[in-house]
Amino acid sequence: MKTIVLFGAGQSATVLIEFLESNAAQEDWQIIVVDANLSLAESKITQPQYAKAVSFDILNESERSRYIKQADIVISMLPHALHIEVAKDCVRFQKNLLTASYADKAMQELQPEIEKKRLLFLCEMGLDPGIDHMSAKKIIDEIQSKGGTITSFTSHCGGLVAPESDDNPWHYKVSWNPGNIINAGKTGGHYKENGKEVFVTYNELFQNKNLVTIPGLDRLAWYPNRDSLHYTKIYGLENVPTFIRSTLRHPDFMSGWQQLIQLKFLDENIYYNTDGKSLQTLFTEHLQQQAFDDWTYAALAGRKLNATDQLFFEQFCFLGLTDNETKINAGKCSIIDIMRFAVVNKLKLFPTDKDMIVMLHQFTYECEGKKQELDSVLIAKGENNLRTAMAKTVGLPLGIAAKFILQGRIKMTGLQIPIAKEIYEPVLAALAIEGIVFRDTYGAA
Repeated sequence: MKTIVLFGAGQSATVLIEFLESNAAQEDWQIIVVDANLSLAESKITQPQYAKAVSFDILNESERSRYIKQADIVISMLPHALHIEVAKDCVRFQKNLLTASYADKAMQELQPEIEKKRLLFLCEMGLDPGIDHMSAKKIIDEIQSKGGTITSFTSHCGGLVAPESDDNPWHYKVSWNPGNIINAGKTGGHYKENGKEVFVTYNELFQNKNLVTIPGLDRLAWYPNRDSLHYTKIYGLENVPTFIRSTLRHPDFMSGWQQLIQLKFLDENIYYNTDGKSLQTLFTEHLQQQAFDDWTYAALAGRKLNATDQLFFEQFCFLGLTDNETKINAGKCSIIDIMRFAVVNKLKLFPTDKDMIVMLHQFTYECEGKKQELDSVLIAKGENNLRTAMAKTVGLPLGIAAKFILQGRIKMTGLQIPIAKEIYEPVLAALAIEGIVFRDTYGAA
């Protein structure tokens, strides 16, 4: 029997746990799900003959070590900052590790020991990063194997609400870590377009200038990821004139988020006492303190606003500007923490809601003297607020990779991300069986 230890049973772990349980009998697996919230971990387990839930403080070294020692492979879906504690123990006890998070500097510092002990630490094995790497690198390798030269690469990905569940002025609902949503873009964006490097500050990031059209969907807007150019060498595209990786949102979301930034609602250094105060009281207090209340009073008085302000007023009301019932009662909080509370409560997925993942790779390339274009599109929808598209596309790559590593089909070692054919080819094929499929469209440039 082989033991899989999974750290973290949050939103994105639901489908991963189901996948591991569904393979447990045939593969002779025992699954241990560790989470600080025992009832949450227990709620995710449907086949207790193959899986069990345990709970302890992840910073408790003796308990953490106890379970990692038992593992044949470890999967970490913890908050990003906690991965390193698990990773150090995996090196110490010589266990392979999978995570959907970025291979950051702390993880890279472990690389010599990982290689020395011939372990596999496979990072960035979720959706974005993860499926984006595998699907893009597959196309890049195919084009280059035919002698083609790529001249432009853009990769867009967004976790969105499905059209049938889109019923609010933000055109958005939370399907993953709300902290990541609130803090998105804080470091700005960096990419290359037409041979020139472009740097975009946080205050400019959501200005809604960039739009893409995907058949069957409304137009979507994109903002650049923090450092697209980090991947040019990894993808073998150092000399490509245009290289962009981005996040997709509805255009109305972009304009609304830009307003929140301008009104300092995403500031980490402005604090308010929340005890006994409603969202309406706290939002109004902030607007008054920051001298941003003129347009609010005009809107509440029924005066006509321009289209942008009217949209934002509706969005702001939806988040709680006129909600005098919902209280936070969390003592002294930053305004960004108050906004996080509002987003989690007002933009939540209800039980029958469906989310949607959209990923779009766009290539232009030259092959045999001809200029060509290729669009590769993934659209995946969730089933409800638990079996979400986000949970599928983050969890399934991890589960499939764990299966193939334990079976010996993936034999690589070292600190890796999924850009090698040995990883992406079988994993993408297995994802297609699960309904996660890209549709490619070719044309002359």
